[in-house]
Amino acid sequence: MAITAKDVMELRKQTDCGMMECKKALTEADGNFEKAVEILRERGLATAAKKASRVAAEGMVYADYCPECKVGVVIEVNAETDFVAKNDKFVAFVKEATKVIMKQDPADVEALMACKTESGETVDEALKNLILVIKENIKVRRFVRYEGVCSAYVHGGGTHGILVNFETTNGIEAKDEFAAYGKDVAMQVAAANPSYVDEAAVPAEVVAKEKEILLAQMANDPKNANKPDAVKQKMIEGKIKKYFKENCLVDQEFVKDGDMTVGQYTAKVAKDLGGDIKVIKFTHFVKGEGLEKRSDDFAAEVASMVK
Repeated sequence: MAITAKDVMELRKQTDCGMMECKKALTEADGNFEKAVEILRERGLATAAKKASRVAAEGMVYADYCPECKVGVVIEVNAETDFVAKNDKFVAFVKEATKVIMKQDPADVEALMACKTESGETVDEALKNLILVIKENIKVRRFVRYEGVCSAYVHGGGTHGILVNFETTNGIEAKDEFAAYGKDVAMQVAAANPSYVDEAAVPAEVVAKEKEILLAQMANDPKNANKPDAVKQKMIEGKIKKYFKENCLVDQEFVKDGDMTVGQYTAKVAKDLGGDIKVIKFTHFVKGEGLEKRSDDFAAEVASMVK
């Protein structure tokens, strides 16, 4: 497979490795990006890739929670330009779609399109009417709906949307202090971008792959290559613990107080409020994550119009 300069630049953007290393890794992986990242990691040249890699498309991400009905939703709606996200009609459509998801619980985006809005038209009809007004292609890309106690947070005017689901006791979710705690946890997700809630949520195959990569790194490191297997295994266990601390929400260092983890902060708030709190799951949407951005050559466009 031919490796293009664009491929090399993209891998470099994802891994912060040198151009030649990226080109070699892509060639060795026959153009497979995931395999190329793995090769670079085995050589100790790249760290674990986070979820967000190719953030591109425009539009907005939105999250909301209804305390009365105990339902939370996070949604992404894409458009062609960043101007659309500031359009009142576009924002109103996103919020209306969110309400529909809360109340009608559609199975997927296709089912959402057939749901009726408060005005009586379907979401699909409302979307087509919006496209006629704004004159841009607009698409509901994805959404997640949680039932139960949630905290919703929107960052950067719609660049990030976070929804966190909790289990609580003794009605503590109704207290203002819990609302502040929930926002803190959602902001933690936005800032530190964890991949899992806790160690138990990390799939066994992910842990096995990490250990495999760590062993390969040691084999490529002259200082560690000849160490006894027992020593290597101890080193790997220590590095896996570090992996959990970096990638599991409750094990992460709390961004607002580095002296405690998110799990310890959760336990403290629960004790102060006289109940129990457990983080069940979360979703973190990044606007345009994994999508290609439309790259227009403005000068060429103007030149074609003049011609």
